[in-house]
Amino acid sequence: MKKIGATLLVAAIGGAIALGGYKLFENRQLDRMTFEEQQKVFYANNPGAEIMSSTGNPDFTQAAAAVTPGVVHITVTSTAKGSQRGGGEPFDLFEEFFGMPQQRRQQQPRQSTGSGSGVIISPDGYIVTNNHVVQDADKIEVKLTDKRTFEAKVIGRDANTDLALIKVSGSNLPIVKLGDSDNVQVGEWVLAVGYPLGLESTVTAGIVSAKGRQIGILGESQQQQQRPRGFGSPQEQQELMVNTAIESFIQTDAVINRGNSGGALVNARGELVAINSAIASPTGVYAGYGFAIPINLAKKVLDDFKEFGSVKRGYVGVTFTEINAATREEFGIDDVSGLYVRDVVKGGAAEAAGIKRGDVLTKIEGRTIESTPDLQERVARLRPGDKVKLTYKRDKKEKDVTITLKGEETKTAAESESGSASGAEIFNKLGASFVPATDAKKKELGVNSGVTIAQVHRGGLFEYFGYEAGLVITEINGKPVNNVDDVESALSNTRRNMINIVAVPRRGSIREMNVPLQR
Repeated sequence: MKKIGATLLVAAIGGAIALGGYKLFENRQLDRMTFEEQQKVFYANNPGAEIMSSTGNPDFTQAAAAVTPGVVHITVTSTAKGSQRGGGEPFDLFEEFFGMPQQRRQQQPRQSTGSGSGVIISPDGYIVTNNHVVQDADKIEVKLTDKRTFEAKVIGRDANTDLALIKVSGSNLPIVKLGDSDNVQVGEWVLAVGYPLGLESTVTAGIVSAKGRQIGILGESQQQQQRPRGFGSPQEQQELMVNTAIESFIQTDAVINRGNSGGALVNARGELVAINSAIASPTGVYAGYGFAIPINLAKKVLDDFKEFGSVKRGYVGVTFTEINAATREEFGIDDVSGLYVRDVVKGGAAEAAGIKRGDVLTKIEGRTIESTPDLQERVARLRPGDKVKLTYKRDKKEKDVTITLKGEETKTAAESESGSASGAEIFNKLGASFVPATDAKKKELGVNSGVTIAQVHRGGLFEYFGYEAGLVITEINGKPVNNVDDVESALSNTRRNMINIVAVPRRGSIREMNVPLQR
């Protein structure tokens, strides 16, 4: 009996050691996995009943029950120098993102609180939310639906995608299953889960209204944040001025309000397909449409945060303009879709693949490029060194090339070689398209040169300083301009970050203005 007892004891101890060793091995393996791979392991070991997409009368009870525990309430405390509204109430960092009107007072040190939502994506406490929720945070508190609270730290954040990854010290936390945003269809039922308007966990339902929306809110929010806070260093101003925002939102009519930022947009199977980020509203509260960041874009960004602490972004190495009626007239092309290549970065991936100025990018990985998000989102999922197939058109003939994306160093090297921004870079910052002024128009105004502003794009310098379509510009930086090439050439002579523009609104009237590149 003693021998049997000893044998059982040894077996039990051996089993415990083996189990502990396996768990240690498993944890180390998980650290090397992407969030998507971790979730596959988790759901393989923790299978649950399949949540079926609704048919007939919608019933979202299963999806809501599965998702709600994994969506958290985030409270942010900030101590910073900032504005106050009339009445002395602390400025809410979410109100500016959503466009709430405010009365500004003098800047002074203050403490403020804001709130948003987040989604737990791993059992050990990684949480995805919006950058604008946590960007000014001194302290971040996370509260679960079961009333547990944790203090969180920021692992990484990115203003260009409005994504952030935070972490709490927890284990066996409820998670939300990652879905596939590429499979989301317009008209499909979706649920928005979050903590709007100071309420507890809230679920709303709607449909996907559109995909690939570019609304200019990320670049715009950076500019709005800068305006009331005054001018910083030239470097800070330049960083804010350069709009590298990546927008390819999923649009939904599920009700989203302040506080939903960073929360979950899930399909009827309870799978996370997007992170709620913004609303289109003249008042700052729900007015019909919300916008969410596709999870397939977020997956790459979040994995970068976890591995590197920042986003490793690959670059094609071109500047481009969407093709529309104004572009076709401006450049004399007959394409109805695609991206017109304005310039190619020296030493960049596109140049190495043979792409030149004047080419039209028509497809990426075989998918037609209709607008900027079609290219930007696909490339944003990749890292430097990754390969991507592009199709471009030259002389009405299409050609496929495989390019190897390059990193930030290519962009930096190109800028350092030039010593200053190129005419093409400044041209893009103007945020406008031009066509030659007609002889009849020049005669009407009594001028010998001129280009007409065909279109003013949202978020550019021309919109900011009030230039409107139809206005005729006769000189830039002291040089007469008659076409797009003249404009770009004149802009390359910009000195001290000031552009001198002479416009003629009507005969006998001259409007001259010095426009700062940094605002």
